[in-house]
Amino acid sequence: MLDYALIQEAAQRIKGRLHKSALINAHHFSEKLHLPLYLKCENLQRTGSFKIRGALNFMTSQPPEALAGGVVTASAGNHAQGVAFAAQLLAVPAIIYMPESTPPQKVFSTREYGAEVVLAGRNFDEACSAALGAARDRGALFVHAFDDELIMAGQGTIGLELLTQLPDIANVLIPIGGGGLISGIATAIKKTNPQVRIIGVEAAAAPSMLLSLKKGEVTTVPLHASLADGIAIKTVGQRTFPVVQALVDEVVMVGEEEIAQAIVALLERAKLMVEGAGAVGLAALMAGKVKRLEGKTVVLLSGGNIDVKTIATVVERGLVAAGRYLKLKVELEDIPGALACLLSAVAQTRANISIITHDRRARSLPIGKTEVLLEVETRGVDHIEEVIKYLSSQGYQLEVTR
Repeated sequence: MLDYALIQEAAQRIKGRLHKSALINAHHFSEKLHLPLYLKCENLQRTGSFKIRGALNFMTSQPPEALAGGVVTASAGNHAQGVAFAAQLLAVPAIIYMPESTPPQKVFSTREYGAEVVLAGRNFDEACSAALGAARDRGALFVHAFDDELIMAGQGTIGLELLTQLPDIANVLIPIGGGGLISGIATAIKKTNPQVRIIGVEAAAAPSMLLSLKKGEVTTVPLHASLADGIAIKTVGQRTFPVVQALVDEVVMVGEEEIAQAIVALLERAKLMVEGAGAVGLAALMAGKVKRLEGKTVVLLSGGNIDVKTIATVVERGLVAAGRYLKLKVELEDIPGALACLLSAVAQTRANISIITHDRRARSLPIGKTEVLLEVETRGVDHIEEVIKYLSSQGYQLEVTR
């Protein structure tokens, strides 16, 4: 189990080097969810993520001789930037192994902190294997992303902050990847107030902690692509698992559409840019995955490092999932006025056409037919049903696409 004293020491060690991240009252989400809700904004932390806490605590705890050969780590992005920043601060060489699928923004940001980046493996676990081998070969110090007590203690300083920012806190929703973040926060909070409910949230694409808890032992799961790449871990930590077993009250999963909707909601309603891993807590609440919540509740926004390309994709997916964007394929007679009639019919529904593609040459089309692809802005699920029902009543054969 993690020693609470290590978290207190970590708080003193990183004090002055990092700022206490803001805890804001999420008025819109509080009203929508009928729950006093607060957002802990680690997405606004230095390097854009909570990971700097653990990395800085780990490296400033080491004697100079341990750092003489430099440091090596593996990360999907946020831990990479945390280690790179800490290494730069301490004038220590750093080599970061990142999965080949890592978003470019995270790669560029890590290099900007002065670290050498090596892309290796299809996921975190494969990158981690390569990093461990490099650390042995070079005689460098390996900095684990989550399964280390000093890393866990650094992340636990968030729990100490929450207790001072919101003394009557009742619930905390925390993303789970390898388990370092939730282990540290749970240890910090439960030591002072055991009644606080600690809820972990995983991506359904990588439910390694949930499956491990069900089986009673650390279990490896297959990975699938996820918006929450920062918590897509095949195997949770050997050190973090028993802490989660003992202190975490519940673990739930969220799917990709739910994560996308949460990212869009945070952009629109809270004016906060949050990556997929950081949005899973709010996603769980919006999707009704957590039951029987009462009292002041904190959602931890663990990171905000999301690249522009992903944002564009996520916004579209989030709008589609929320019923605010509709994609239709319509087959028309290839005669003058047919397209104008279709557009007039759409206008009758008060939907706004965003994109239209009119194809008369596709080989799959029968002679005398044309295909129209429409992307339409709508006002919600009910409005989408109205659009489809009205167009169908006008004799149009529709196919809803994604």
